[in-house]
Parts: sequence; C-alpha cells; structure tokens
Amino acid sequence: MLEYIIIGLLVLVIILLILILIKNNGSKDMIERMGRVEVNINKEIADFKINFSKDLRGDFEVLVSKIENKLNLINDHVNNRLDENFEKSNKTFINVLERLNKIDEAQKKIDGLSTEIVSLQSVLTDKKTRGTFGEVNLEYILNNAFGPASINDKQNIYSIQHKLSNGSIADCLLYAPSPLGTIAIDSKFPLENYQKMVDKNRSREERLLFEKNFVNDVKKHINDISSKYIIPGETSDEAIMFLPAEALFAEINAYHPELINYAYERKVWITGPTTLISTLSIISMILKNMERDKYALIIHTELDKLGVEFNRYKDRWDKLSRSVKSVNQSLDELHTTTEKITKRFESIKNVDVDKMTSKKEDITYLEEGEKEDEAVFN
Repeated sequence: MLEYIIIGLLVLVIILLILILIKNNGSKDMIERMGRVEVNINKEIADFKINFSKDLRGDFEVLVSKIENKLNLINDHVNNRLDENFEKSNKTFINVLERLNKIDEAQKKIDGLSTEIVSLQSVLTDKKTRGTFGEVNLEYILNNAFGPASINDKQNIYSIQHKLSNGSIADCLLYAPSPLGTIAIDSKFPLENYQKMVDKNRSREERLLFEKNFVNDVKKHINDISSKYIIPGETSDEAIMFLPAEALFAEINAYHPELINYAYERKVWITGPTTLISTLSIISMILKNMERDKYALIIHTELDKLGVEFNRYKDRWDKLSRSVKSVNQSLDELHTTTEKITKRFESIKNVDVDKMTSKKEDITYLEEGEKEDEAVFN
C-alpha cells in the first residue's frame, strides 16, 4: 500500500513539472531535462520497488518464522496441558471405578446383612431361642472381661449356669470383692411387646396397650430375679438383670423411669451390654489392684527377711575379716623368725668364729628369740 502512495506522489510531481514547462512556452531544454528527470525518476521508482519488495519479503519471512515459532510453542504447551488433563481425568475415572466397585461390594454386604437381620428376627421370635441368645451374649461379655471360666469353679471370678441352694439356676454367679460380694446375673429379653410397641404402622391405642404389656413384662422379670437370685448368706443383697439389646435398655432409661425405681426398690440393677461391660471392667480392675497389693505385701515381707539375713552375713563377715587379719599378722611374724633362724644356720655352717665367740651377741639373740616366740604364741 505504501508503494502505491509513493508512486502516486511521483506521478503528481511529474505532471506539475510538465504543466510548468507548458506554461513557460515549452522550452526545449526544459523538455529534455524533464525527460531525463522522468527517466531518473522511473529508474529510482523501479529500484525502490525492487528494494522495497526485497525488504518487505524479508520482513514477511521473519514475521512468518516468528509466528511459526510462537504457534509451535503454543501447540507444545497445549499438548502438554492436554496430556496432563488426560492423565488426571484418567486417574479420576479409575478412582471413580474403584469407588463404584467398593459401593457395589458394600451394597452386597448390606444385602447380606439385611438377610441375616431378617433371619435373626425370625430366630428371636421364639422365647427359648431368645433366652439362649441372651445367655451366649452374657457369656461372651464375661469372657472378654475375665477370660473363660469352668462351671461351679470358685477359683475363677464367675461361674456359668450356677445352681443356688433354692434350686434356681442363675445364668452367671459373679464372685466380686467386698463390699459387693457374690452377685447373681440373669439375662432377660422382653422383645415381643417391645416390637409391637415401636411399630409405627399400628394405631396409637394399640401401641399404648403393648407399651403397658411391655412394662408388665419387665416388672415380672424384676420380681423373678429379686425372689430367686437374692439369698441371704449365699449371695449379696442385690442382683443384676442383663438386657442383651441396647434398644431395650435405652427405652427403659429414656421413657420408663418408673421401672428403674421399681427395680431399685427390689435391689435389682438393670444393665445393657455397654453398661455391663463397664461394670465388669471396673470389677476386673479392682481385682487386679487387690492382687497387685497382695503380691506387693509378700515382696515387702521377703525383703524384710532378706535384710535380717544380710545383717547377719555382715556381722559374720566382719568377724572373719578380723580373724584373717590376725592370721596374716602371725604369718608375717613367723616368716621373720624363720628368716633369722635360717641366717643363724648359715652362720654356723660357714663357721663364723668371730661371731660365735661373741658371748654378748649370743645372749642378745637368745633374748630376742624368746620375745618373738612369746609374741607368736600369744
């Protein structure tokens, strides 16, 4: 576009020059000059077009190269981002599949659990089966708290299915420390009227009737435990009623405080699985502390005896040390005398006449020998 503008300006200049020449009566020299000017201008225009085309082509090639580099960089960056996003999307998809598989497995377990619950409900419809379930649950809790126990084995903290003097058989007899004493635990499972009481499909009047029946069932169990398992002189003056279902225990504590008071008046404590575990854990801790205190007393007694023996050993060691010291001193003196006698025998053997004729030395030697012998035997 710039090239065409420049050419237009040059053509305009030529036209103006021609007009000036015509106005000046068309001088021949001027015409020749104008011709030469036109030729030069055309040549310069041609050279300008060539140079301008070269420069424009070079700039265009540089621009194209830069654009291509930029496009390549953008393309690489886009590819990297796409690869990263694809990798993240792939990982997310895999995680989603894994979670879906886990959900499917959990759903299968829930379905299986639902089947087991239905079968458990069908089992618990029978009173005898419910009683067995409560006894097994009670024994499981006792085993976790104290370990297994043999029947009627009073070496353990409890016994299962213990027969009392009145002929009643308690599910468990717990030999707790004082002041609790021997406590009977019996499992009760008043389920039928409770299930009907909490059934939302029944009318309010029916549910109130079943609630009354449920309260009567619990009171009957409390009376049975109070009359059968509290025996003066054989058991403590209280007993425990174990409810194997937390829902029953929660229902009584939340909505039937009159049953708690009724049981309290008859010295019967109502417990669920959680509260029974807590009670047994406390008793177990008390027993362990008592056992630890007993062994600590034994250790203290034995340490006192050991202290007496050590004092006796120290006295005898002191006596022996003094005796050994006296014997060592006597041995040293005996060794000195032996050395002197040896030297004297050596002198006699060598017939040292000068020393032997010295009467004064003999007397001195004899006196020293007598003193040494007297010291040794003393």
